[in-house]
Amino acid sequence: MAPIFSKTGDSSAVATHLLSPHFNLVFGCGNNNVFRGEVADIHRKLVLFRTRPCGRQLRREKTRLPLLVFVAWDAPNQMLGSLCEKPLCAPLPFTSATRPRAGRISRSRMVEPVCPSFQEWERCLLGSVPWPRALQAVGGGLWGPVHLGARKQTACILLLLALVQRFHSQPRGMAADRPQRVRGEKEREENKEDEETNVFLPWEDNWRPWPKARRKVHGCLECLKQQLFRVGDDWYYLFTLGVIMALVSFAMDFTVSRVASAHLWLYQEVGDYPVLKFLSWTMYPVALSAFSTGFAQSITQHAGGSGIPELKTILTGVILEEYLAIENFGAKVVGLTCTLACGSTLFLGKVGPFVHLSSMIAAYLGKIRTSVSGEYENKSKQNEMLVAGAAVGVATVFGAPISGVLFSIEVVSSHFAVRDYWRGFFSATCGAFMFRLLAVFNSEQETITALFKTSFKIDFPFDLPETIFFTFLGVICGVLSCAYLFCQRWFLGYVRRNRFTARLLATEKPLYSVLVAFLLSSITFPLSLGQFMASRLSMKELLTSLLDNHTWSVLSQNVSLDRPPQVDPLNLWQEWWHPDISIFGTLSVFLVMKFWMLVLATTMPMPAGYFMPIFIYGAAIGRLVGEATALLFPVGITAEGPPSPIIPGAYALAGAAAFSGSVTHSLSTALLAFEMTGQIAHILPVLLAVLVANAIAQKFQPSFYDGTIIVKKLPYLPRIRSRDIESYRVITQEFMNTDFVILSQEATFHDILQVVTMTDDQEYPVVDNAESQMLLGAIQRSRLIQFLQSHEDSSLPQEELGKELLSGQTLKEGCTISPVTLQLSPWTSLHQAHNLFEMLNLQRAFVTQLGKVVGIVTRRELRKAIEELANPKAGG
Repeated sequence: MAPIFSKTGDSSAVATHLLSPHFNLVFGCGNNNVFRGEVADIHRKLVLFRTRPCGRQLRREKTRLPLLVFVAWDAPNQMLGSLCEKPLCAPLPFTSATRPRAGRISRSRMVEPVCPSFQEWERCLLGSVPWPRALQAVGGGLWGPVHLGARKQTACILLLLALVQRFHSQPRGMAADRPQRVRGEKEREENKEDEETNVFLPWEDNWRPWPKARRKVHGCLECLKQQLFRVGDDWYYLFTLGVIMALVSFAMDFTVSRVASAHLWLYQEVGDYPVLKFLSWTMYPVALSAFSTGFAQSITQHAGGSGIPELKTILTGVILEEYLAIENFGAKVVGLTCTLACGSTLFLGKVGPFVHLSSMIAAYLGKIRTSVSGEYENKSKQNEMLVAGAAVGVATVFGAPISGVLFSIEVVSSHFAVRDYWRGFFSATCGAFMFRLLAVFNSEQETITALFKTSFKIDFPFDLPETIFFTFLGVICGVLSCAYLFCQRWFLGYVRRNRFTARLLATEKPLYSVLVAFLLSSITFPLSLGQFMASRLSMKELLTSLLDNHTWSVLSQNVSLDRPPQVDPLNLWQEWWHPDISIFGTLSVFLVMKFWMLVLATTMPMPAGYFMPIFIYGAAIGRLVGEATALLFPVGITAEGPPSPIIPGAYALAGAAAFSGSVTHSLSTALLAFEMTGQIAHILPVLLAVLVANAIAQKFQPSFYDGTIIVKKLPYLPRIRSRDIESYRVITQEFMNTDFVILSQEATFHDILQVVTMTDDQEYPVVDNAESQMLLGAIQRSRLIQFLQSHEDSSLPQEELGKELLSGQTLKEGCTISPVTLQLSPWTSLHQAHNLFEMLNLQRAFVTQLGKVVGIVTRRELRKAIEELANPKAGG
């Protein structure tokens, strides 16, 4: 049983030696001033051992693992040697006077220590310290640096007593001369896995009172855990996810309604002073937007924007650091609440940020499940929780579980596993049910109903010739969505390229939000242009008014000439009426102004969603077409039979689904419109309009979220469009990278150092030798860096260091080479390679021919090939 020495500043090495079963005693020698940080660092690395399955198995088998002992610099051998007949170990390779200032101590230069027998330890210790007092001291917790000052003997005795206590419980007959080195690649791999998980807390067995009571409690807890998780632990976490997000959504809506009501109250209470009214109308959203941007950006840089583009990128296998960290949750919630409280002035929603928030909770619950169940963290399991989180995010905003699941499948995930279907439905149903149930408890509704309930007639909802007008509406929505997507993507890129706006977004993001908010609120001022845009209505009231089943052109003929001073909840349509212009004029002004206002609002660096605004915008398009159709056919299209008047609200419903579906390139918006309104009488014309609009938009423009990914230059893999038949004819040999670095298994320290220094690749292919180039496996860049660091020793002279490194271990002996489970052929088509990268979340793949590596394909090459296929002129 041999102790091993590690100097201060190297907590990772100490923790690594602790993991090895070949050492029973670990001494950490270092300066007392740095010990506290070292001990805290090692404690953080060891404390996760209790939750690992390997750790629990070792505790059940009573396996003895290393004991951690810390000693200070000054002469520990003489101190410990005075307590025993034989010294604890041979002299250290360095003392306090000659200790190295940097680098690592090479194992080949360490002095092999000598350990006394168990009887000698027992005889010297039991005669020096009374057992009760010593046991009480050790049982109270022995952890932390040992200060070898005035109480040197007591500290050393307690340390050695803990060692004796460990030796007492160690099985007899254990070999003292265990092999100090693991040979073979397989054994080294197992040893590496042990180093990542097997950690033992030194004080665990020091003091455990009431063993029978503890065993009974532990047995009861295990039994309860087995009963709870017999049906699977996913149910509990998915239920928790739905309930948490429902509570957050309801609390956010409640807070937003109160803050928005305060805004209207302030606007009305200032009196008939235009200046005060203007200031109260503009300064309120300006202050909220400034606080939203400043507060969110001061905590995290990932709180701004929607969140769906980044989530799509994560689900394709790309790692975005700290984007799903639970620490960002509070910043996003507070910022989004302030954004929504601005009302229809900024014309922003909450769907995208809520999907992001739900994904944060899903990722955090996934980590909790991993720690509780003892499973290793699995990438596929994490993706399952994230997709379920996206479904919950949509469901808890609109109370629509079915469309929430379909929306998460269409928009967020590129490939969806059928086994995840029930997870999305279960969590989305729990979230939507709880969200609507809270509204009943708060006396907002009498029972659980649709969020935007309509009253369309269902006995004869539409005439068959009306499908022509619904198809025409789909064409209009498709064309306008293409114009909107192009303008939004161009303007978002322009803001990032412009020198002035780019400087503001880089250094003064709240100032940029203030300027944009002031401009938008000035335009929507009710005493100016806002009176032609129904600016006094909130987002919910806008959609409710547009879905009204009455014909506004008929109602406006019997209305009084004076507009009501306040918003009438029972006659919201009056906000769209103005004595100077007709209903068609106010709807046209709304569509023209909100088009560029929404484009401008998408550039604000604050938590905001963009689905609800485009949904309302599409409803306004449909309302305008419906009112025009009703004006052309007052008693219906067909003259025969009973009169069947046109319902403009049905056209608004179809327009909302068609425009939002074409902007997001999804068909689930049709189902979302039905779940939001509880109306399925117009299911066929609505689906027809959505299909036509999607066909036009997908042909000419990428979706809103894909366009944002393009502008932000996220490492997202674009889709291959169905019309690109050439993707089956393009083979890997045409776009693979042939200029890459390979490593031979006989590579020396100098070769590895040169490769790591000159390239920045994250993974390197390992071949048999430079002549044959037969692929053996791959090795990560991080492992090569660890290999280089383990051979550094600044205490050696430069000449001796060079000789030792050149004659040291090779890559085959010093590193673990991972096998390559998937290889591409030079004749693999672009379409097949794209499917493999998307389904398996690959970052790179090696191309081999008869076992010889001939190229490498990364996401960069694949993305470039797809872009050249979509734009042959640009590519050529």
